[in-house]
Amino acid sequence: MIDAEALAAAEARLAPVVFRTPAVPARWLSERVGGPVYLKCENLQRTGSFKFRGAYNRIAGLSAQQRAQGVVAASAGNHAQGVALASSLLGVHATVFMPEGATLPKIEATIAYGADVRFSGATVDEALVAATDFAAATGAELIHPFDHADVIAGQATVGLEIAQQHPDARTVVVCTGGGGLLAGVRLGVAATVPGVRVVGVQAVQAASYPPSLRAGHPLPLLQMNTMADGIAVARPGDLPFSIIAQAGIEVLTVDDEQIARAVVMCLERSKLLVEPSGAAGIAAVLADPAAFGPPVVITLSGGNVDPLLLLRIVQRGLVAAGRYVVIAARIPDRPGALEHLLARIASMKGNVVTVSHNRTDPRLHVDECAVVLEVEVKGVEHADELAGALRADGLSVTVG
Repeated sequence: MIDAEALAAAEARLAPVVFRTPAVPARWLSERVGGPVYLKCENLQRTGSFKFRGAYNRIAGLSAQQRAQGVVAASAGNHAQGVALASSLLGVHATVFMPEGATLPKIEATIAYGADVRFSGATVDEALVAATDFAAATGAELIHPFDHADVIAGQATVGLEIAQQHPDARTVVVCTGGGGLLAGVRLGVAATVPGVRVVGVQAVQAASYPPSLRAGHPLPLLQMNTMADGIAVARPGDLPFSIIAQAGIEVLTVDDEQIARAVVMCLERSKLLVEPSGAAGIAAVLADPAAFGPPVVITLSGGNVDPLLLLRIVQRGLVAAGRYVVIAARIPDRPGALEHLLARIASMKGNVVTVSHNRTDPRLHVDECAVVLEVEVKGVEHADELAGALRADGLSVTVG
């Protein structure tokens, strides 16, 4: 049972070691929702994620004999770092299994916090199987990323802080993978503000909760494909699922384009770097602002993003926001035609980033060539105006 006593114990245990992260106003979202919106910045937490809370609470609750046996965990990165730092602070040896595709910054950070890192499988679920086998073979205590009462109680301190910081909140939006944070936030918020609506958000291509809630029990996904690796969990945890199902919590989905746009807008408008999984809640609010009654608090669960991935995310986010377009055009194959096209785009205030010029495609007429340009624009309307101007010049143009 995760009762009021367990929540109070977790809060007291974590108070000396966690940051009380701010819940800052986001005017750019408030304008869309029609009332106050706040961002709960767990991306500013130690290790860059809320995961440190649950990991520390779980490991701190182990007996001396259990600590002596060491701990083992499985994670794509955030739980790994949380377990590594918590173990270091508590003097416990930690072994962490990570998927083969884990990003280099998360791997390096986990090692830097003192954990022994090993690799297994392509997903967190496959790494978890290896971690479970390791625990059985060595006696190390398995620190599950979400399916344990002490872990959920630790994450519940996020909800307790939200209730203290914004007791008038009507809606709390939580990015969701296995469900530990969603279940914890629900418990923490409801302990003080019982009438608040808590909403979960998953990446549509890794959304295990909607079908599981319809079925009434956890169902595993056969495949997942999303940039939001931190919430790519194939099967809900049994304990968080029971809490979420009993509370009747709705879980929404967003796609990667919406997530990418949310990452870019959060960086641009709130000056906050958030990883894709941590921006799922913002993506849901951007997709349907009227569905969230204000005041709204959105959890930003983490900020650990590979810079190389960030480059791709920014580009996708700009495309989703209509600020970066790809223009394909057929132009006459004669001197000055390409120069004229580029000058026309410049006259319309478009900024050409790249140009691809093809004269050998067999689908082209003998007197024409194909040009593909990546162009920075000011928005969807500007892109439409640019395409219209090029077509008015007699060019065959497609914009994507």
